Formats: sequence, structure tokens, C-alpha cells
Amino acid sequence: MIRNLSFFIFITLFFSACNSTKTLAYKETSNQNINKQIEALKHFEPETIKEVKLEETKLEQEIEQEEIQKQLSNDEIIKNSLMEFYTEWKGVKYKFGGNSKRGIDCSAFTQRIFKEKFNIKIPRSTRTQVKVGEKIKKSQLKLGDLVFFKTGKIDRHVGVYMGDGNFMHASIKGVKFTKLNKAFYKKAYWTSRRIIKDL
Repeated sequence: MIRNLSFFIFITLFFSACNSTKTLAYKETSNQNINKQIEALKHFEPETIKEVKLEETKLEQEIEQEEIQKQLSNDEIIKNSLMEFYTEWKGVKYKFGGNSKRGIDCSAFTQRIFKEKFNIKIPRSTRTQVKVGEKIKKSQLKLGDLVFFKTGKIDRHVGVYMGDGNFMHASIKGVKFTKLNKAFYKKAYWTSRRIIKDL
């Protein structure tokens, strides 16, 4: 009887030990698999980050290109509109206080451009036009910006920047293009204002 009981206890302990060994072996295998996955992720993660950064860079470049295209499109619209106006008014003589093709002064000329081509209302005189829009540096000039000059002790003059260092204005010699770096206007340059923001 005692011999049978001892045998039963031995068998029970043996199988318990086997199960514990199996459980321990299973846990070790699971831990090994997890460690392998972690190692794999460590190797994979930098590539994933690199791919994400690459996609972000591509997206930023696409957005930048869209902005450039939009700006080019805006510049083209502005230039075409200004050139249409210039073609229509080219050579019209200067007349102080004038506002027609029989004669026009500089501020009436710029006022008409913005009203007729861009539906933007600006004041009538040079001294009031210089207060509208956004003040910008000469180095920041873009198509359609107003350029102002002090041409005498109290005299003021205004024109529209046309790009490539040129501005369009109603000069003493009539409506024409002039270089900003022409000696007289380079010396007389006063300030610039941006009226056209976005189309």
C-alpha cells in the first residue's frame, strides 16, 4: 500500500515537473520571439522614418511648386492687364489735373489703372496714394507695385513697377516706360507701396 502511494506521488511530481518545464520553455520561446520582433523593428524603424520624411519632403515640394505656379499665373495676369492699359494709353501727353486721353497726370494715371484693370479704388493724389497699401523696400518690388518720387521741394511723382527695373508712368513726355536706375529717378526715389495682394 505504502509502495503504491509512493509510486503515485512520484508519477504526479514527474508530470508536474514536465508541465513546469514545458511552461518555462514556452515562456522562453515567446520571449525569444518578442525579442526577435523588437530587433526586427529596430532595423525597420529608421527606414520607415526615412520613407515618411521623404514623403513629407515630396509633399512640401509639391506645395511649393503649386505656390510658384500660382504666383507665375498672378504675375502673368497682372502683366497682361498692365500692358493692355499701357498699349491703350501709350504716348498720351501729360496734363496737370488731367484725367483723360486729352491729357493725364501721374496720379490720375495710376488711379485709372487700378480701377479699370483690377477694380481697386485708390485716392486721386500722389500724397494720398502713398498712404495706401503696404510699404515695401525697393529691393522687394513686384509687378504692379506703386513707386513714388520726390521730384522737387513739394512736387511728388508716382508710377507702376513693371519688372526688370522698369516703371510705367505719365511723365512730362507722356505715358511711357522709364528705368528706375535712370539718374534723375534713382536720386528722386522716395518709397514704394504694394496695392495688389492676391488675384
